Parts: sequence; C-alpha cells; structure tokens
Amino acid sequence: MRQMKIFPKTFLYTLGLMLFIVGIAHALIYFLTAPVTLDISVATFEELSLNTSLNVNRYVTQAVLKALPISLACCVVISIACSFVFSRKITVPIEQIGAVTEQMGRMEKGAVCKTNSKDEIGILADNINHLYRSLLSAIESLEIEKQRVSESERSKADFLRAASHELKTPVTALNAMLENMILGVGKYKDYDTYLPECREMTGRLADMIHDILETSKAGMPAENECAAEVDLSGLLSSLCGPYMLIAKTKGINFRLELPDRFEAVLPPQMFGKAVSNILANAVAYTDPGRTVSVYFDRHDILIENECVPIPKEALRYISLPFYRPDFARDRDKGGNGLGLYIVDTLLKTMDISYSFCPMEEPQGMRFTIHL
Repeated sequence: MRQMKIFPKTFLYTLGLMLFIVGIAHALIYFLTAPVTLDISVATFEELSLNTSLNVNRYVTQAVLKALPISLACCVVISIACSFVFSRKITVPIEQIGAVTEQMGRMEKGAVCKTNSKDEIGILADNINHLYRSLLSAIESLEIEKQRVSESERSKADFLRAASHELKTPVTALNAMLENMILGVGKYKDYDTYLPECREMTGRLADMIHDILETSKAGMPAENECAAEVDLSGLLSSLCGPYMLIAKTKGINFRLELPDRFEAVLPPQMFGKAVSNILANAVAYTDPGRTVSVYFDRHDILIENECVPIPKEALRYISLPFYRPDFARDRDKGGNGLGLYIVDTLLKTMDISYSFCPMEEPQGMRFTIHL
C-alpha cells in the first residue's frame, strides 16, 4: 500500500470509507426496523363498533429485505463514481506539479506549474513557480558574475603580461647602460652625459610603476566609494583649472563652457580621476595654436581636442593597456598608454557609458560621457 501511487491510494481510501458508511447505514436500517401494529376502529350505526389489530412487522421486514440489495448496489455504484471523481480532482494537480518539478529538475526554463485553484494546492504551485523563478534568476546572476570574474581575471593576466613587457625594455636598457659605464666601454665613459640619462630613465620607470599601481586600483569595486550628489559644473571647473594653465604655457586655446549648475549622482573621486585622464590626453595631443573644448550637450559631457584623428582601425584597441597608436608611440609624447585604459576601467566600474570618435570639422577627437 505504501508503494502505490497517489491516485489509486486516494481512490481506495475514499471508496473504503464510503462503503463503510453505506454498510453501517444499511445495517442500522435492517436491525432497527421496529415492529409496527396498526389499530383500526370502525364506527357503525347505532353506536356499534368494530375493533381489530393488524401486525405489519412481517410485511415491513420483507419490504426492507427486498429493497436492501438494490439500495446497496446503487450506493456502491455511487460510491465508486464519487470516489473516482474526488480522487481525480485531488490527485491530478499533484501529478501535474510532480511532472513540472521533474522539468524544473532538468532546468528547463519554460517549466511552470499551471493551476486555477486557490486552495492549498494552488498556493503550493505558486510557491514552486516563485521558487523556481528565483532559482533561475540566481543562476543567471551567478553566470554573469562568473563571466565577469573570468573576464576580470583574463584582463588582469593580460595587463600583467603587458606591464612586464613594458617594464622589461627600459630596465634592460638601463642595466646595459650602467654595465657599460662600469666597464668603461666606448662612449659610456662620459659619465656626465649618461648619468643624467640614466636618472631620466629611472624617473620614467618610476612614473610607469606609479601608473601601473594606479591602474590596478582603478579596477577595484565601486563600493570603495559611495555615490553622492555632485555639482558637475563645479567639479569640472576645478578639474580643468590645472590643465588650462598647462594649455596656456603650450600655446593651446582652452574653451570651457559649463552651465551654472548640473547635478548628478556618482562617485566624485573616481569620476574626477577619469575626467582628469581624459583632459591630460586632450592637452598632451593638441598642438600649439589648436583648441581644447569642454562643454555640456544636454546630459552629455563633451571633451574635444583639435589634433590628427586616430585611425578607425586603431580605435578598437585604444582602451587596451600600454597601447599607443603608431603615430604616437614615442613615450615622451605618447605616454605609457595607460590613460584611456584607466578611463575605460573607471567608467565601466561606475556603469557610465561613453564614446570616443574622430571629428571632421575641425579635425580632432571627441570624448563623450553619457550621463
């Protein structure tokens, strides 16, 4: 009995209960049938009366015994039919839930318990559906997080390989120069010429290491700095101040057009670091007599600089670490190739979209931050 399925088990339990009730009812009818005596009084003319007594117990008993088999058979048939309907009504939703949960066990996304009832079975189906949706959502979030972590680890590995390659070249050159100076080989005997050059090279190495450390910090989670309501007009004005002085010394025009106030909710320090790198690149790659412009266009911040546009085929790699376009691979002008990589990392961490594309008139580059 314990190994039977729920429908035959429910059917047999219900049928047994109904048959038991029917049997008890018919037994009570049979045993409790009381003898019945019929008294008849007939009044006649001239106050004559006739009294008689008729015992109908035998006739009633015969009638009950004759009706009992038919009544019992009808009750049994009705009990079977009612037990079947009741059992189906109870067990079909449970069987459907069981079939759907098997689909859920195979992680089929379209699996759902369908029931129109509002009783406990309907509540159970709704709870299973809610639980399954929550499970799918959690699995999807874990997959996204797994992919993000995988991409982050891959990016870190690529960054470390690129950083080691970038550091290896100047370190090797510096080591060779110092060794030749120690051995007094050829032109390297002129210490007054090559010692300052070695010092300049170590300075560039220190700057590169500093940039690498700053870049590694840029990839940290955004919860290190809470978002706050910031007046971007004031923030941009303070950020542009030092670069306006640098532009002035280089003979570059710096045009700053900001509204009186522009409110936004974002991490101010991270956003300021990203904008500072953009401004540094804009000033570094603008020739004297050209213009750097910073202004708002509705909800976008635009930073433009007049320069030789970056080729479209190079724009795909511009945010890679240590990447410099072919025409600007000189470290004295092209930098370490980490500026836009830091900008890309910071803006993605803050979930802020951006675009970096060439301008046709005047020729140059435009960096647009979409707020």
